[in-house]
Formats: sequence, structure tokens, C-alpha cells
Amino acid sequence: MPYFTYDTSVFISRKLTDFRTMPHGFLLSAVVLMELSAAANDVSLRRFYERMFWQYEKDGLLIVPSAEDWLLASKILFLLTHARRRSQKGKLRALPPGASQRLALDVLIAVSARRWKAHVVTENWSDFKVIQRYCNTTVIKAANFFKGSERHR
Repeated sequence: MPYFTYDTSVFISRKLTDFRTMPHGFLLSAVVLMELSAAANDVSLRRFYERMFWQYEKDGLLIVPSAEDWLLASKILFLLTHARRRSQKGKLRALPPGASQRLALDVLIAVSARRWKAHVVTENWSDFKVIQRYCNTTVIKAANFFKGSERHR
């Protein structure tokens, strides 16, 4: 199995909390860890995420966006905005609150995973399929990834 990473939606929807028993080939995205840390409901959980950051970094299993990843992400966001403007006949309607930030983080997850040749497993299929048009990242529906397997649930 090639490398793979989970989008934040997978950790949340599947209540994945044991980072120490992830399946072989799993890489942890620093962007996902940032999202989880920011949403932690207490200091002990935030500290746990921080420990996982350092452990995955030490083990060489942490996907951290590079300068080139940030640049490519900005290009993809530009292209997505202009495609949306064209589809709305030149009038760009505002996105729901927080949507542009979530999309930016998803693009960064996809771009940095691409550099590692890692598949992105997500519950957020529609956004990642749109991103995939501009970034050759393999995206897998979480339901398909976990179906009938012994993978971490």
C-alpha cells in the first residue's frame, strides 16, 4: 500500500484518537494536526496533539507543507476562485463563513500530500474532487477506504 493521510474530516467523523496505532503507510499532515489542535476542547488534548507532532516529525512521518506547496496552493486557490466566478457569470457570491479558510487548508493538505505521493482519505469528497482538477493528488472516499478492511477505525 502506498502512503496515505487522513483529512481532518476522517479524524472527526471516525473519532480517531490513537495516533500511535495507525496502519502501516500512514503519514500525519501537519495541517490536519493544526486543525485538530485549534479545535481541541482542553489543554491536555492540545498537548497530546503537540506530542504527536514531535513524535511523527522524529519518525519522519509528518507531512509539512514546503515553500513550494504554499505557492502551488495559492495558484490553485486563484484558479478555483476564477472558475467559480466564470460559473457564476462574473458575479462572485460570498462563500459561507469559514468556507474559504477550510478550502485553503484542504488545498494545502492535498498539495503537500502530493509531494509525498500520499493518497488523501477524506469524508469531504466534493471539495477534494474539485481540488484534484488542479492538483494531481489521489483522493479516496473514506467509506471506500475503510470498507471491509482491517484498517484503523
